[in-house]
Amino acid sequence: MITLAAAAPDTMSWSQVIVLSIVQGLTEFLPVSSSGHLRIISELFWGADAGASFTAVIQLGTEAAVLVYFAKEIWQILTGWFRGVFNKDQRGFDYRMGWMVIVGTIPVALVGVLFKDLIREGLRNLWITATVLILFSFVFIAAERMGKKARGYDELTMKDAIIMGLCQCLSLIPGVSRSGATISGGLFRNLDREVATRFSFLLAIPAVLASGLFSLPDAFNPEAGQAATAPMLIVGVAICFVLGYVSIAWLLRFVAHHSFSWFAAYRIPVGVLVMILLALGVLQPY
Repeated sequence: MITLAAAAPDTMSWSQVIVLSIVQGLTEFLPVSSSGHLRIISELFWGADAGASFTAVIQLGTEAAVLVYFAKEIWQILTGWFRGVFNKDQRGFDYRMGWMVIVGTIPVALVGVLFKDLIREGLRNLWITATVLILFSFVFIAAERMGKKARGYDELTMKDAIIMGLCQCLSLIPGVSRSGATISGGLFRNLDREVATRFSFLLAIPAVLASGLFSLPDAFNPEAGQAATAPMLIVGVAICFVLGYVSIAWLLRFVAHHSFSWFAAYRIPVGVLVMILLALGVLQPY
């Protein structure tokens, strides 16, 4: 363990909050697993797991960035959905998109509630994180090679939403990556890479907002992980918002011209390095 600042095992330090918030903001939308990176860095520099609740709460900042970046699109979907609910003649693409986001969110909501304790404790073993970082990288590669990337945004269907929603459940395991899982699902469905990425962002909004708000009380007095104060969480959310917005803009430009396999080339060495550090005793699995 490399010590950056002294802190009680059950209380986060300001340096920890700032560093982890920067990591969260930069990696939330990249298919490298923000939760996995937070877990690794917390253990490496502070010898303690900040916890799933802290992660869930500061993710509110990155989701706020999604709301701002896609504000026009989200407004169209919301208004189109409400118009369609009360008027059958108004049931266009935005109405269907609203239902796709709602239905696609149901799987991760059910899994998150049913397996809350396992997600907050059991799955945060660093051996699991390292293994998943490596293995899921090959899913990216397979999705890129097998997906035809021929279907546009207006060709999204409920079947796409359900499959990508089921894939989102995998993101509850640190090391998988929410965007990586859902985008891979979209690529396997032959969606264009940018289309799969945009829908991945929209699909995450209800799940992440609900998770963050649900975890807010626990972040102050967690059952597992470290506690944070209200000012710490506010600062963390603000950092995540700014860096998350930048990350969204960068990723959408990147995927328009580059393969997701580039991220696999990053994830695999990181996973191997974590395994080595675990084997040497530099890192502890919990």
